[in-house]
Amino acid sequence: MSKKCMVNREIKRAKLVARYAEKRAALKKVIANPNASYEEKMEAQIALQKLPRDASPVRQRNRCELSGRPRGVYRKFGLCRNKLREATMRGDVPGLRKASW
Repeated sequence: MSKKCMVNREIKRAKLVARYAEKRAALKKVIANPNASYEEKMEAQIALQKLPRDASPVRQRNRCELSGRPRGVYRKFGLCRNKLREATMRGDVPGLRKASW
């Protein structure tokens, strides 16, 4: 089980990303626009840099829903490898079973 503060930090980051998503998209659109002037692009770049760092979706980390573990997380299930194995053994994950050949 990871620390509660780490899990809470990720929740806080997710909220920040959602709050600034539209603003970031608009600024990035201006920067990528070939018809925009150099001054407009520089203003958009500066405005983008002034946004909080945690507002960037790249800073988010996938974590296990049950344990909060940051590594070995399967996106499809939202669980880390250990908890996914336990859930599979209990039969909680439909269509998934232990491999044997």
